[in-house]
Amino acid sequence: MILAANLKVNHTRTEIKEYTKSLETSLTSKKTKNEVLVFPNISGLDNYKVNNFTVGAQNAYPTKSGAYTGEICLEQLEHFDINTILIGHSERRVLLKESNDFIKQKFEFYKSKGFKIVFCIGESLDIREEGISKIKDFLYSQLDGIDLGYDNLIVAYEPIWSIGSGKTASVEQINETLDIIRTKFSSSLLYGGSVKATNIKEITDIKNCDGVLIGGASNEVKNFIEMIELI
Repeated sequence: MILAANLKVNHTRTEIKEYTKSLETSLTSKKTKNEVLVFPNISGLDNYKVNNFTVGAQNAYPTKSGAYTGEICLEQLEHFDINTILIGHSERRVLLKESNDFIKQKFEFYKSKGFKIVFCIGESLDIREEGISKIKDFLYSQLDGIDLGYDNLIVAYEPIWSIGSGKTASVEQINETLDIIRTKFSSSLLYGGSVKATNIKEITDIKNCDGVLIGGASNEVKNFIEMIELI
């Protein structure tokens, strides 16, 4: 199983260092068999010398360097020895208006650099309410043009309507949707969307679920550690 924590823009740089230190100590003593990923905010990135989990970037512009005010680029990630990245998260698609074309541009750039890519897809409530056929078409459109045979690809399905809402898709809904997505590729497939300690086990027990991308429930390191230990 893959357990990934998306810390979004929470925590100061000092708090991120404390978070990673606590996580490293716990994983060293308890030796999880799972793959653990942590995505801190930009100011929390550093050259973390950890052995039992991977630190990745939540976002980066598809260039080595350049005039892209407010962004972070390949050069900075290389400085921190970071080669894992989230691409296509719904908050960047919806709130920051990133288009499918721009997201694919990011994918191609960081694929060319050999990065492990967690590629996020997911539908809105409007599309969910139109039925499974519409959901299928929409999710497939988000995957269109992405190299689904890329060895370092992880796909994360996050229904937009459940992210941060406290409303989790039912096991039946998750199972049905992951089954549809699974027909497109054999890479690891994660679920995200209000995952927490009380539902993580039933979610990861779903046939085509290879792990979870956790948002708010991973903010406190003790909660994230608890969820790792439950799997």
